[in-house]
Amino acid sequence: MRFHSLDEWLRWQESLHSSEIDMGLDRVREVAGRMGLLKPSARVVTVAGTNGKGSCVTSLQSLLNTSGYRIASYTSPHLLRYNERIRLDGKPASDALICAAFERIDQARKDPLKGEISLTYFEFGTLAAISVAETEAVDYLLLEVGLGGRLDAVNILDADVAVVTSIARDHEAWLGTDLSIIGWEKAGVFRAGRPAICASTDVPPSVRARAEELGSFYIAAEEGLSWHCTGKVWSWSGLDHQGQPLTLSDLPIPALPLPSVAAAIQAFVCFGEHVTEKHRTALAELSLPGRAQCIERDGVSIVLDVGHNPAASVYLADRLAAGNCSGKTYFVMAMMADKDMSAVFAPLLPMAQGIFLAELAGNARAASVAKMHEALAACTAAKRFEVAELGSVENSLITALNIADSGDRVVVTGSFFTVAEALSYLGLEV
Repeated sequence: MRFHSLDEWLRWQESLHSSEIDMGLDRVREVAGRMGLLKPSARVVTVAGTNGKGSCVTSLQSLLNTSGYRIASYTSPHLLRYNERIRLDGKPASDALICAAFERIDQARKDPLKGEISLTYFEFGTLAAISVAETEAVDYLLLEVGLGGRLDAVNILDADVAVVTSIARDHEAWLGTDLSIIGWEKAGVFRAGRPAICASTDVPPSVRARAEELGSFYIAAEEGLSWHCTGKVWSWSGLDHQGQPLTLSDLPIPALPLPSVAAAIQAFVCFGEHVTEKHRTALAELSLPGRAQCIERDGVSIVLDVGHNPAASVYLADRLAAGNCSGKTYFVMAMMADKDMSAVFAPLLPMAQGIFLAELAGNARAASVAKMHEALAACTAAKRFEVAELGSVENSLITALNIADSGDRVVVTGSFFTVAEALSYLGLEV
């Protein structure tokens, strides 16, 4: 074996390829073919979308596990440990399983005549997840797209069911700003004759056009798929595996976004499965670290959310507004430099009494406090709020918690890295 620890493998992968992101499937497909992974024994669900992908994967995993199936899932990025990316029945895969998969990949990418095929960090992870799923003989493999859809490494597999959770602007350097093009790229995970689910209520026509071009069985929000809240319960309507209308009523409202959960239910019934009382209970217990995750310390509510683009910020603002906080709300924020920071700040400012701008030391992609301050100043908020710069996320969170009184709320958001530092300080597991 080239390396004997997961950390060694990961450090090596970070410098192996010439660029962190290399859109295209030829290299990774070639290695997967050599490994015999292109037609896995498990049923495959691929989930694309700007926001809500992880919530959809978690919801579908819970439904399938409740039915007694074995599930492998692949999501990114991780919060605290790389192992979070590759899960078996919801639990992180062991170092040994992942390292063994990396070794198989490393051997497969070598050819005595053609030389070595270079793979990115993400491509190694994608192949490892598929390989682990095969060696563990799972029933279902759930794959979250990392970027876009059509050219993302997970798209080397033909999904039995494909999902697009939402369509908005993010990763603009790679996907651009045209929602029509973004939608078309994400719909690239659809397949001919197979269910193609779109949970976005504001979808560009390019998504339907792509589904029709591919010959997919298209099920879209407000076109066969819908959901409605009534008080403390919600209802779901969709199509069963035979294309017949199906309705579920009086469902408990989960902690995860309803569009993502609705899409997961639709994927579940597309496989001919039925939602029982056990499944309803599982839906009520859904949660995902860093997705509007709320904990309490000494009477102060701490909300952790990885939202990092304008659409996610609007969703978080709505969730916070519905939270009925009786006290003040303080924000601890650190972001990546390539994000539309002003548009992320804007929905949150009306409820802010204080904002702590934090640094992500050692992260080359992170925005400086000065740049965040500049973006904040460009917002036209209707109220004044205090802004402080206190260094790290940990220092900012400590200060915010010291200032907050019982009944107040501290919100940590802006990126996965921001929430990860807060989780570490708070001593929370993922």
